[in-house]
Amino acid sequence: MEEWIEQLRNPVNTLERLAEFINVTAEEKKAIETLNTKWGTSPYFASLMDRDDPKCPIRRQVLPSLQETVNKYGIENYLIWKENRDTEEVRPDSIARQYHDRVAFTVTDVCVNYCRHCFRNELVVNRDLKLRMDVDEGLEWIREHKEIRDVLVTGGDPFVLSDQKIDYIIKKLREIPHLQMIRFGTRSPIVLPHRITPGLKKILSPYHKIPIWVNTQCNHPNEITEKTAQAVFDLLTCGINVGNQAVLLKGINDDPETFRELHQKLLRVRIRPYYLFYCEPAPGIDHFRTTVEKGAELIRDSIRGHTTGLAQPMYVIATNIGKIPLMPDYYIKGKNEKEYTLVNYKGETTKWPNMPE
Repeated sequence: MEEWIEQLRNPVNTLERLAEFINVTAEEKKAIETLNTKWGTSPYFASLMDRDDPKCPIRRQVLPSLQETVNKYGIENYLIWKENRDTEEVRPDSIARQYHDRVAFTVTDVCVNYCRHCFRNELVVNRDLKLRMDVDEGLEWIREHKEIRDVLVTGGDPFVLSDQKIDYIIKKLREIPHLQMIRFGTRSPIVLPHRITPGLKKILSPYHKIPIWVNTQCNHPNEITEKTAQAVFDLLTCGINVGNQAVLLKGINDDPETFRELHQKLLRVRIRPYYLFYCEPAPGIDHFRTTVEKGAELIRDSIRGHTTGLAQPMYVIATNIGKIPLMPDYYIKGKNEKEYTLVNYKGETTKWPNMPE
């Protein structure tokens, strides 16, 4: 049996299994026993948790918390609102849409790691929302809508599917003449790097005019190991570029040192920082959210000038009308008819000519 399948068949999703990896606190135990929520992770990812520190950034992303019962700012029925599911347009449950020419194609509600901050927690974690993940129905809808040129295959985690199902989805999408790009959103390179097998590589490798891109989610430098580095390298040898879509999480990656190390370490294993998402207002995750301004401040204070610009993600809020960039103009300090006054990361200023239109 392949190791990734063995990992999926033996998840860490009970107190007994969890105790093999960490010393469970009374609060963690109470949350697991009392909250009606799906939780769990791979043995590999559980092995990265700090055994004795309940503030461990990986531990906090994996384990339920009593703080999830607090919902002051979360929007009820968030996913219905965010993914525009209550509109006049008739779409299958598997299709979410914020843009005219691209859609998210949800092919499963199963994950390797059930992230506590998940914006789809109503569907994936708490299971309050029931959707019908009919792949063929979704494929037919995409085929009928010729304006769609870009499909994000998502979940859950689409890489939990078998090689045969992934191959089927890719082949059927590539048969659609108006498609130009296929993207996969998966945490597998981070939480289950064993998934990048020779069989999957064979499916992803062949050259085609409709390319495949992979975006993963890594939120803390401790999540990156040599196994991740090898998995990403294997994807690159298939012609698959890998980007990262981090989520800004309070107490996990919202300090400058951790934030800088995360993005530098991503580049060291050949993952390109792509997006930094503000933690969305899904129900029950108030405790993970910072101020909206925090992400832009971290990029200003930790990335710009302090490391290569390749390490800078685009900071955005994902909304029902699409992603909205959140980078204030920190660097223009003044302007007159003659010139601009610009400031760098050290606080030094310089002048630049103001060109008329």
